[in-house]
Amino acid sequence: MNDQRVAVVGGGSRGIGKAIAVALGARGYAVAVGFHGSDLAAVQVTEEITTSGGRALAVQADVADEDAVAKMFDVAEKSFGGIDVVVNSAGRLSLSPIADLDLDELDALHRTNIRGTFVMAREAARRVRAGGAIVNLSTSVVGLQFPGYGAYAASKGAVEAMTLVLARELRGRDITVNAVAPGPTATELFLDGKDEATIERLAKQPPLERLGTPQDIAEVVVFLASPAGHWINGQVVRANGGII
Repeated sequence: MNDQRVAVVGGGSRGIGKAIAVALGARGYAVAVGFHGSDLAAVQVTEEITTSGGRALAVQADVADEDAVAKMFDVAEKSFGGIDVVVNSAGRLSLSPIADLDLDELDALHRTNIRGTFVMAREAARRVRAGGAIVNLSTSVVGLQFPGYGAYAASKGAVEAMTLVLARELRGRDITVNAVAPGPTATELFLDGKDEATIERLAKQPPLERLGTPQDIAEVVVFLASPAGHWINGQVVRANGGII
């Protein structure tokens, strides 16, 4: 009997999601790497996992499309025998003062961040086995309230709310549900469009005086997904080096 734990990582082809997928693979999980855009990037992630002796496959899915997400979970179950961990790191970021934000961009952001998280969480709630874990990605901006992040912070506030509700709805199932809320983290998404002065200022905010790395966040997610982290449930972990 194969008792290998299985993880589905939405948005697993780049940035924090990639680091999470690779870290889970290194811990012995079979990993379904969900992606929406570049299949090449997702294949590279699976190759990194398999080259190190792990098991992984890439599955294309728009996290806001319930049929595509269901198929992604089907592939993971058929290929690996079940699902124990679901991580949703797929996200969209739009920076603008609230007064200036195009509402079409607001709708697109909320489709990925709110609807996408909801669809992934709904499918996870139906499929994750006892002893498993669901981890959503939020942001420390919910608490920091940086100007320009109004739409993004609003979407992630919704992620935190649904995470805590789902943890309580799964009473008796032996499944944990948590959110990880990174602070400023050195990903392409975060660094894009920022000048060196802005990056340096943000890096000095935490008492540890540096930006987070995708690996920093991945280690928190891996802990929450593991049996060692199973007593942590219904929490938002602000992984930001101590900003708040």
